[in-house]
Order: sequence, then C-alpha cells, then structure tokens
Amino acid sequence: MKAAFFALVFALIAVMAHGKISKPKVQVYSRNPGKLDDTNENTLICHVSGFHPPDITITLLKDGVEIPNAQQTDLAFESGWQFHLTKHVKFQPKKGESYVCKVRHMAETKSYFWEPDM
Repeated sequence: MKAAFFALVFALIAVMAHGKISKPKVQVYSRNPGKLDDTNENTLICHVSGFHPPDITITLLKDGVEIPNAQQTDLAFESGWQFHLTKHVKFQPKKGESYVCKVRHMAETKSYFWEPDM
C-alpha cells in the first residue's frame, strides 16, 4: 500500500514538473515469426514507449490469465521526460488461443492483441 502511495505521489510530482501526460505507444510482437501450433518456443514481447509519468503496469495474458515467469526490463528514460519499458515471456501459440498485452497507465487500462503472422 505504501509503495502504491509513493508511486502515485511521484507520478503527480512528475506531471507537475513536466506539465503534461503522454500516453504510451504499445507494440506487441513475437521474436520469431508468429506461427500457430509450432513446436518451437517463441517469445511474446510487449514494448511500451513514449509515456509520462512513469506510473505504468504491463501484464501479459493468455486467454485472459496472466502468463507466469514474464520478465520486464528496467524503466528507461528517453528525452522529453518520456519513458519506455519492455516485458516478454516464452510461449508456444496454438490455434484458438488469445495473447494480450494489458497496459495500465495512470487510471487508464487498454488491451493490445498479438496477431500471428498470416
């Protein structure tokens, strides 16, 4: 609870210092071509960039359930008071499965779907 409070305070201070909120740009893709029912392991990647303040949460989901063992990079600073962050996890997509990158920035949450290569 304390961590959430301090994150909110930091975000509010950052908004006041910067003067505006920048919405995140989200890219969802796989390391290798997205082939369904492939026996080779692939990596699902969600890259989020251009956002401010840095109050953000990225969740990778398979069929609406959080995928365990996802790894996240450290929060990185860009010019113009914007940040970027990447989260990834190993996966083997099968026909009929849905993969989503859910991004919560400040009070807004959006879902971005991974599309296999056609």
